[in-house]
Amino acid sequence: MDLTLKVWRQENRKAKGRFETYAIKNISPDSSFLEMLDVLNEQLIREGQEPVVFDHDCREGICGTCGLFINGRAHGPDEDITTCQLHMRKFKDGDTIVVEPWRAGGFPVIKDLMVDRTAFDKILQAGGFISINTGSAPDGNASLVAKEKADEAMDAAACIGCGACVATCKNSSAMLFVASKVSQLAVLPQGKTEAVRRAKAMVAKMDELGFGNCTNTGACEVECPKNVSLAHIARLNREFLAANLKP
Repeated sequence: MDLTLKVWRQENRKAKGRFETYAIKNISPDSSFLEMLDVLNEQLIREGQEPVVFDHDCREGICGTCGLFINGRAHGPDEDITTCQLHMRKFKDGDTIVVEPWRAGGFPVIKDLMVDRTAFDKILQAGGFISINTGSAPDGNASLVAKEKADEAMDAAACIGCGACVATCKNSSAMLFVASKVSQLAVLPQGKTEAVRRAKAMVAKMDELGFGNCTNTGACEVECPKNVSLAHIARLNREFLAANLKP
């Protein structure tokens, strides 16, 4: 496959960015999108140019660091995948592909296609954990959890924090991410003790970091690579309301 790439280049978060156009040839349809970017960078290095900076780690759809905005879609033109799981067979020979970083106030650009997603870490640090000292590990059957509740918690816990929900939302809202982290604990008995503090603290931190409000367009659920349900946002709203009604 021969392709034309329009790639966002930006020296740092304060610099003015621009699109650069590159021609790339003989790309295998079976290669991943990140492997294609590797080939581009090898080509740029041979030509004495600065390679394109982009985030990646596991390249197995697990870590969530590889997020890119490709042809106007978070993670590109496929369903239920991260960018590293996108294959070039989803494109056609001769296509022009536009590659951008996540665009959100909470995710400032570090360089080129790499953004700073430490905002998610700060939201988790505000309350996305259980801090009660339980001593040694309890027996597995000590706290009974109904299967439907366990399944619901696992659905929420599937979120990998890639940021596609924020990038695809017209308001740059982080509600689906925050909702998943609140919901995975809210349905379990272990999470009840700190439920009030958790909901209030995480929503407050999300607002502080500049993420937008949720207007229920559903774009976040559509582009989530792990199919985290929009229903978790409803639970977050209930948890937050209940927290604010308690002293």
